Amino acid sequence: MNKRVNQLIIHILGWAVLLGFPLLFTPDISSPFDYIRDLGFMCDLLFSVFLILFFYLSYYILVPKLYFNKKYILFFTIVILCFFLIYIATFLFQTQNYFNLGSPDPPFRIDSKGFIPGPLESFFHNSGKFIFEYLIVVVFSLLIKINNQWKQSENEKLDIELSYLRSQINPHFLFNTLNSIYSLAIVRSDNVAPSIVKLSNMMRYVLNESSKDFVSLEKEIEYIQNYIELQQIRFGSFIHVECNITGEKKKKMIAPLIMISFIENAYKHGVNAEGNSSIKIDIDISENELHLSVKNNKVFVQRMEEFKSGLGVKNTKNRLQYNSSLKHKLVIEDTEKEYSVSLTLDIK
Repeated sequence: MNKRVNQLIIHILGWAVLLGFPLLFTPDISSPFDYIRDLGFMCDLLFSVFLILFFYLSYYILVPKLYFNKKYILFFTIVILCFFLIYIATFLFQTQNYFNLGSPDPPFRIDSKGFIPGPLESFFHNSGKFIFEYLIVVVFSLLIKINNQWKQSENEKLDIELSYLRSQINPHFLFNTLNSIYSLAIVRSDNVAPSIVKLSNMMRYVLNESSKDFVSLEKEIEYIQNYIELQQIRFGSFIHVECNITGEKKKKMIAPLIMISFIENAYKHGVNAEGNSSIKIDIDISENELHLSVKNNKVFVQRMEEFKSGLGVKNTKNRLQYNSSLKHKLVIEDTEKEYSVSLTLDIK
């Protein structure tokens, strides 16, 4: 809603400036009522109104239907025809009003030197100004529409990437977790049932809750805790994980799956059964902000090529960058021995 209001305000201000141009070209007016009687002012004002109408014709029809479909000849032909129609309509308006005034002078005539004096002389002298204003409107309608189209394409790309993330729990994580639960079932561990419940809750959250723009911070953190606990069951004691969550998480909202990719990345690149694996996760919640800190020491991890891309982190960074509602500060430090992420995010 705020975006639409801002666009409306920008349009109103822009058209107010355009409609104010005739005032600059109508000097020596002593009374505001004289503007109505001044043919030059009324002609400029009418032309400005036509420009506003043409802008929306170009913005909503000509540019998307013709220019974006590479029908350039038809597009520029219609643009030129529209100019002549507006120009002729404005000229006829001024001519008609000139005769209605009953002036004894002819509207225009050719003298011996080839000049065109007379009361309608100013209209022809203003042709350059009319062409200039018209070209500005054409260029602006093109630039604004192209810019909006580019932003829309970027948003659609991000939506596709986000939909991909929302549509699945990482298959690699899922298969390994199921294998871990299977191993627990063989030895009849008491952790089998709780593990299945945690995995089920994670899948339900991804499939249902994460389709929303904002979700409960409490549920998002529960999802992260389930993920960490299942990873702990999988890796056991050879990985040291420290997770600290401070602050009040109830009655607060956050964008879904905005933190998990950084935590997944720590497990993906910081866990090795033969190395000194250590991960530290801190989530600090204040009134209107959340701060996430994730650190892991680097260890050698051999994996298949499809798990090396870091797509989750890349998509999350794109979401943060292009979504204006996600006000944030992200700092990533990648040193020889440690990888750390610091994310400060506004929450509702």
